[in-house]
Order: sequence, then structure tokens, then C-alpha cells
Amino acid sequence: MYQITITTREPSSPAYKPVEVVERKGIGHPDTICDALAEELSRALCRFYLDKFGIVMHHNVDKVLLRGGTSQPRFGGGVVTAPIELFMAGRATCEYKGITVPIEELIRESCVQWLQSHFHVLDPLQHIKLHSLIRPGSVDLVELYLRQEQTGIALANDTSCGVGYAPLSELERVVLQVEKSLNSADTKSAHPEIGEDIKVMGVRKQETLELTVACAFIDRYIKNVDDYVQKRATLIALVEQAVRVESSMPVHINVNAADDIDQGSLYLTVTGTSAESGDDGEVGRGNRVNGLIGPYRPMNMEAAAGKNPVTHVGKLYNIVAQRIAETLIQELEEVQEAYCYLVSRIGSPITEPQVADLQLVMQDGLAIDVVRSRAEEVVYDQLADIVRIRQELIDGALTVY
Repeated sequence: MYQITITTREPSSPAYKPVEVVERKGIGHPDTICDALAEELSRALCRFYLDKFGIVMHHNVDKVLLRGGTSQPRFGGGVVTAPIELFMAGRATCEYKGITVPIEELIRESCVQWLQSHFHVLDPLQHIKLHSLIRPGSVDLVELYLRQEQTGIALANDTSCGVGYAPLSELERVVLQVEKSLNSADTKSAHPEIGEDIKVMGVRKQETLELTVACAFIDRYIKNVDDYVQKRATLIALVEQAVRVESSMPVHINVNAADDIDQGSLYLTVTGTSAESGDDGEVGRGNRVNGLIGPYRPMNMEAAAGKNPVTHVGKLYNIVAQRIAETLIQELEEVQEAYCYLVSRIGSPITEPQVADLQLVMQDGLAIDVVRSRAEEVVYDQLADIVRIRQELIDGALTVY
């Protein structure tokens, strides 16, 4: 049995500090698109492997690059003059027991389906060009991966770490709520001019919130400059409405801060994402597994999206660490804040980390021994239940962006 270290720490949530900064890149942001499509390809591979071979084979398809296209947006509807290009790279089992894995077909089907499900104007068949750059994995990692078939024990295929924390601060909850509300199906139905590329930067100064929202408006739903100004004002009202779900703090909202109305310089797009002309994207440059970018929080730079959900601890340990922290807060009322750090060792069972370190902020100066045994049980239970996380990832019930 591995050892768990549990210590106390002083309150360190950014909620207690005079200034706090939190960011979220929405589902239409080029970086998030890359994360999502890498994850969808991994899911498609998993389903194929399970159907044909009975096990999930070795793969890590986490090297996706988006090269932005070019476009000419204009009021009433513009055109995309060069498509967005997506380069899907990584490693995968391309053949096993005489069966060839249709990599290019899986890329096409998984990407098109996700894009059609999450964008209401962008047409993946017209606006996207896909490039398959997947190659077979190294022999040693494939053999390490297949060892689980003989032993029934998934072995870590990397030495990596994961980190999680709970609870979220008020600002963190606000930033999540704003982006998810603006990108909800109901909002898109009522306000089709709102594109999917929405980035929310939240700043709290003492007891005041400041939100800077970058939102790609869709040109076909905008008549002229006055119409744009009016619809931007409507968006500001929608942002404030979303804020009030999580906070009663005073809030200042700035939407599309780079606009120059007098010069007619506006954030207009044809498809609803800056990827059509203004920005490129890459896996791992966006949200962490809890959906946020928190510079005041502990985090690592592991790109979780696209990594296999069976043995890649860079993916699994970030998810498990987050769940451990959340469970500790939910189940132990004596704990005010929870931080979990997990470190793997390549070749060791994924259920047995090299390091499992909990740092807890206790209520009213309570001793750590009050919760030690229950906290240890949470860690053991969550790691032992890691197979359930695998299935949630394959089913799409859990996202990492």
C-alpha cells in the first residue's frame, strides 16, 4: 500500500486575497477546439479498439495544431476565403492482429460530429480541412501498454503529476457560469448572432468584479454598426444575468474591448470563431481539466486532452486529484480547502502513486488527526475507482477542457 502524506496549510484560496484573476477559453476558442477534437479522436479510437479487440489499445493523440484560415466578414454575411486547417498528430495503434485501424475515417467522423454539435454556423465540411499525421507508437510503450492485458493491472505509461483543488472561489464560479451560459443552446436560439468563440477574463479587486469578455459575433445576423452596438449591449446584459447566478458583488463588464466603433473596427466573424482568420490553436494551451485557467492556483502544464484514458497518468491523475479535493470538501465539514498532488512512476500500477500528498485547511484550527483516516479513505477509494473515470471519458460524460 502506498503512503499518503496529509498536512495542514494556511488558507491560500485566492478568494482571500485582495486581487484574483481567472480565465476561461470557451468551446469556440481555437485552443479549446484543439483540445476537444483531440479528445473526440481518443474516444473514437477507444470505441473502435474495444469493439474489435476487447481492450483499449495504446494511443496518445494529443498533438493537434489549428492553423487559422482567412475570411472576409461583412454585415449580412461574409465569406471564408481559406479554410481552417487542423493537423491531427500523435501516436496510435494502427494495426493489431491483422486488423487495420481506419485512422483517417475516425478522424473525419469524430471531428465533423463534434463541430456540427457545438457550432451553429460553422460548417466543418466547408470551413475545415483535416490532415491526418498519426503514426504508430514506440515498441516499448506499446509492450508496456499490452502488459495490462496479461496482468489485468493498468500500468502508468509516464512519470507525471496531477493536481486538484477545491472549493472553487466565487470568481471562478462566475467565469465558468458566464461562458457556459453564453454558449448554451437556449442562448444561441434566442441570440444567434453570438458565436462560440467566447473568452472570459475575470478579475476581482477586493469586493468588485471586472469581466472582460471577447465574443465573436456572427456577421449574417448583424445589419449594420448600430445593430452591432445594440446586440453588444444585449450581450452585456446576458453576462450580468449569468454573473448573478453565482455572485451579488458589483460587476463591471467590458465586451470586445478592442472595438473601435467610429472606425468600424468590430469583432465580426463569418463562422463564430476567430480561427477563421485571426487566431491559431494548439492542444494544452487552454483550460485545465476543471475548465479554468487559474494563475493563482496550483496547476501543471500537462495536456490532458487526447491522451489515452487507461494508463496516461498525465490525464488521469489531474482528474483524480481534482475529484479527491472535491470529495474532501463535500464529505468532511471540518475541511475548508483541499489540495491534492499525485505523482506516478512509469511502469507502476496507476492505482499506486509514487506520491499522494494532501494539504488541507482546517476549520477553526482543528488538528489534522480529526480527519486523517477519512481523508485517506477518500484517496484510496478514488484511485481504486479510476476505471470508472476511464469509462466516463470514453462515454463523453467527462470533459477535460
